[in-house]
Amino acid sequence: MNVLGIESSCDETGVALVSSQGEGTPALLAHALHTQIDMHRAYGGVVPELASRDHIRRVVPLVRQVMDSAGRTLADIDVVAYTQGPGLAGALLVGAGVSCALAASLGKPTLAVHHLEGHLLSPFLSSDPPQFPFVALLVSGGHTQLMRVDGVARYELLGETIDDAAGEAFDKSAKLMGLGYPGGPALARLAEFGDPAAFDLPRPLLHSGNLDFSFAGLKTAVRTRLGKLGVNVCQQDLAHLAASTQQAIIDVLVRKSLSALRESGLNRLVVAGGVGANASLRRQLDDACQRSGIRVHYPEVALCTDNGAMIALAAALRLQSGAQEATADYAFTVRPRWPLADVVRAAA
Repeated sequence: MNVLGIESSCDETGVALVSSQGEGTPALLAHALHTQIDMHRAYGGVVPELASRDHIRRVVPLVRQVMDSAGRTLADIDVVAYTQGPGLAGALLVGAGVSCALAASLGKPTLAVHHLEGHLLSPFLSSDPPQFPFVALLVSGGHTQLMRVDGVARYELLGETIDDAAGEAFDKSAKLMGLGYPGGPALARLAEFGDPAAFDLPRPLLHSGNLDFSFAGLKTAVRTRLGKLGVNVCQQDLAHLAASTQQAIIDVLVRKSLSALRESGLNRLVVAGGVGANASLRRQLDDACQRSGIRVHYPEVALCTDNGAMIALAAALRLQSGAQEATADYAFTVRPRWPLADVVRAAA
């Protein structure tokens, strides 16, 4: 079974083809990705209408590129999967519309995928794939969640952010520092030259007794600290502030992840989402988990960002497990706001 996956939830157009043998992890045959970073940089953030228009331009050429790279033709596709949500409504409509039109032209079924489930399962495409059950830390631009994962579509929410996600804390803090777009990677690069203990910044909800997150207060603390530094902040102070901000976020993510593992009694952690590519986070999670005898699994760095491979994989795994069936009615809707818990209820 060959599953084509199309991702268009925000500012990356991703297409991939995976092959499923009915058991085991599906194999990634080819994938291609176009990022809109350069286009949105001039505006300091994603412009939804521009994102949608660019998806329209990119998606069909990327499908052709993937099929050529995989050595397959369109006739070899068995299922077309697409991101139904969450994300930008207009951007989601592009991927859903193209997927359903392509499937209808081929007489093949479609399958709608939850974007976060794609991230959650993406480490299965890595060179060190996990095994069920595990605790998952989903950490991206718009979401920070801890999940217990017992299998495909068998997820239990353990904790989530009550305001800004970790990725938002990176991006908004970077914007306050004038670091440009995309802010998270820019802040991480500057943090390499700073002292993470230079500024005493808050670790929100670190000792809350639960597994929820909150990063809005950290952003406010960064703004206050910048105000005290004055108008002409030297580059070294800015590097110290970047390092201190990053460390505050990482401290919370590491502590909460370890708490989730202890409470669940599991000894395996999966980290997924764009922030999961942060080198300092990976290094500190590895060190903390090694001391506790815990295995940590990550997606390949190239698959941490939004991509078609995770969508094709999630679809293939749902089909393999019987959690969902592909359909051929070609009517589609998108879900810009879509809690991952709804996926579990739908599979029950």
